[in-house]
Amino acid sequence: MKRPQRLLSIIVALQSAGQTTAARLAEQFGVSARTILRDIEALIEADVPVAAEPGRYGGISLQVGTQIDVNRLSETEAEALALVGLDSRSARQLGLEEGMLRAFQRLDTRRSKPLGRADQHWVLLSEVVEIDSSGWFADEAAVDFADLVETLRSTRRLRVEYRSSGRAESRIYEVDPYGLYLRGGRWYLVGDVDSRPRMFAMSRLRGWTELDADRRTRPEATLQDVAGDLVDRLESRNDVIVTAYLDADREDLAHRILGSRLRSVEPLPTNDLKMRITVAYDQLDGVRQLMQFTDHIEVIDPPSARELVKKLAGDMAARH
Repeated sequence: MKRPQRLLSIIVALQSAGQTTAARLAEQFGVSARTILRDIEALIEADVPVAAEPGRYGGISLQVGTQIDVNRLSETEAEALALVGLDSRSARQLGLEEGMLRAFQRLDTRRSKPLGRADQHWVLLSEVVEIDSSGWFADEAAVDFADLVETLRSTRRLRVEYRSSGRAESRIYEVDPYGLYLRGGRWYLVGDVDSRPRMFAMSRLRGWTELDADRRTRPEATLQDVAGDLVDRLESRNDVIVTAYLDADREDLAHRILGSRLRSVEPLPTNDLKMRITVAYDQLDGVRQLMQFTDHIEVIDPPSARELVKKLAGDMAARH
């Protein structure tokens, strides 16, 4: 949970619980008591009427008679929620489509009149911005895993059957799950396997079973933090740096296909029609990706990458 969301949730918790302690709030939100105390200080500095009494019989509470309506959205908040909320396909996969539709119906009541702007021609944000989180050429046969969401919310361990990319056989893993992660239109299960973080593509998950044991995730580790670390680790791996000459008119295509793997693009001073690119991979086999450029590319270095391209091209020629 990000800090702004946690601050709002602390207010809700204080309204429902009356007086509580930093230790109880820390346990509820999965952070340290020190973090909670810093949050309380931030709320007090923001003029939220929070009282913190030290001592054995002290605690944290809202001042007597205080009621804060945290459900009333401003126009900007309502627009933001309507714009970036889950798309219908993802909501259906999570079993949240009905709830999403009800929420959007409530937000629609705000659209009956223009926003409070002096300019009468001002239009809603959703009329000028459209967000589609699905991937290009994505398979529309979306797999529903609402039952997995319910299992994850029970904070139980999982036994999953999973087929890794490029393998025909699946394996069984015992996972301490953090939750589901959506990136680039694809869903992933994020969890620890033997106390090490791992990401499982939902499209290759053959099945899962809830175990009769609580998950044992790392203290203070959140889904957002673990998923972010895994992505950073994947995108920063550069065990193999490939240098190649590429046709200059294929630069846009290179950025689109290679993404963050494309580390540099330099013009060739002796040839305006070519450019030198460097591409980073975590293993030599990643060079297969460059075959998409067909005769528009020539791999120069390292020699092992050039040999692999030569072999792949020869195999392709022989097959055809």
